[in-house]
Amino acid sequence: MYQRLLSEKLNGLKATGQYRTFVTLNRICGQYPLAQLEGNDERSVVVWCSNDYLGMSQHPVVRKAMHEAIDLYGAGSGGSRNIGGSHGLYDKLERSLADWHAKEAALVFPTGFSSNDASLQCLLRQIPDCVVISDEMNHASIINGIRATTGERQVFRHNDLSHLETLLAQYPRERPKIVIFESVYSMDGDVAPIAEIVALAHRHNALTYLDEVHAVGMYGARGAGLAALEGVADQVDIIQGTMAKAIGVIGGYIAGTSWLIDAVRSFATGFIFTTSLPPAVTAGCLASVEHLKAHVDERERLHVQTRRLRQALNAFGIPVMPCSTTHVLPVRIGDAGKCKAAAERLLRVHGIYLQPINFPSVAVGTERFRVNATPNHSDTQIDQLAEALREVFMHFEIPLQTPATATALQEVS
Repeated sequence: MYQRLLSEKLNGLKATGQYRTFVTLNRICGQYPLAQLEGNDERSVVVWCSNDYLGMSQHPVVRKAMHEAIDLYGAGSGGSRNIGGSHGLYDKLERSLADWHAKEAALVFPTGFSSNDASLQCLLRQIPDCVVISDEMNHASIINGIRATTGERQVFRHNDLSHLETLLAQYPRERPKIVIFESVYSMDGDVAPIAEIVALAHRHNALTYLDEVHAVGMYGARGAGLAALEGVADQVDIIQGTMAKAIGVIGGYIAGTSWLIDAVRSFATGFIFTTSLPPAVTAGCLASVEHLKAHVDERERLHVQTRRLRQALNAFGIPVMPCSTTHVLPVRIGDAGKCKAAAERLLRVHGIYLQPINFPSVAVGTERFRVNATPNHSDTQIDQLAEALREVFMHFEIPLQTPATATALQEVS
């Protein structure tokens, strides 16, 4: 019976083209963004959809720190920080992250998902009668943390300040409230009006919780994110980030006031009862963060190559969704079946890896590729991607940009 029930669900995914499969490929150290397909030792492919935005996973300073730490401390952490002990590297990393975001303290989690999930569950359970007000495009980890609690919740239309104000105005000033939003939205590549949201929330005596996972490392004078770039990081109550994207390793964190971080450390079950990051991973994260604080080369090169990629896609009529203003370039396909088939052809014929993005990551009818350049992508690889996408679009009769749209987008870029 159980097999039948679950098989029916899986068959539904397959029938709509939304069934997900893994492409097994092994990244080649020192040659990023190249990777080898499993079972094919001779053919390399170019990866165009990794969240390793700056290539820091392969940076010599990160690898050196991890090698040294594993030789000194071994492979695992030994358990949760409450039971296995809190290694000195954790303290160094948390102080570094707090300094990065100009906050009093920070707390590290094993993943970015768990830092959102555990922190939000904790805050919404420990703050009595708290209302959560969340942007409708927030990540699944945020939604998961909210849904795990029983308090009152509201959802405001994406980046809609007027709707947010209407929702906030429903509640007395003394009623606890948390406004949750992201800086860069990973599927559309657009950004939030951070300063305006923060000002509006504080006018109504609400805490602000900002997810910066797709911005840390890449924006701001020291790479601390969009809030830092806009000069309002000090006004955000809680900044959440990840070390699995631009930092290039794994782990998540929150940064804020000492009393707030201490509350999450003391009450969040998702922190208390989980094994901590291995020392070698922690050392790699610390080395990467410290490097990105002090060096601008990687993020400047990222933005140069992103502009070049936009121009190349535009020249070949590839429809980058106009909402994108960041390093994330969503290329709309609009059909789950064609999106999957196009990805397979890109890989098989052109040696290009792009993962199809289908429901539930995006709404049905907005299926897309999520393309991003890195500092490691060459000009030649950018041109090859644009040409390959053009061939695949024509092969599957996927609509290209009209000349008028292309001209308008070129003027914007």
